[in-house]
Amino acid sequence: MVKALPMLRGFTNIFRIEYAEVNLDRLSRFSEGSRVTPTELNEAGLIRNQKQPVKVLGRGELKIQLTVAAHRFSRSARAAIEAAGGTVEEL
Repeated sequence: MVKALPMLRGFTNIFRIEYAEVNLDRLSRFSEGSRVTPTELNEAGLIRNQKQPVKVLGRGELKIQLTVAAHRFSRSARAAIEAAGGTVEEL
């Protein structure tokens, strides 16, 4: 029976949270000293759905000072934002 129905193997986690991911190199398009929130990310076209929680990932470099407000941050993204003189706000 299991071999006849391969699509029924495993399970789907109903509690999984899917994040809209944004990398650091994409944040460099904002002006220095600005506050970047999920609303601004949506208006800039970096995320599609504003209702999804946002996670900032550490790919790329950030050379400008920003205040970034998101739901989660990777360790490398948090370190890079703070090294550039910016601040991190978790929502």
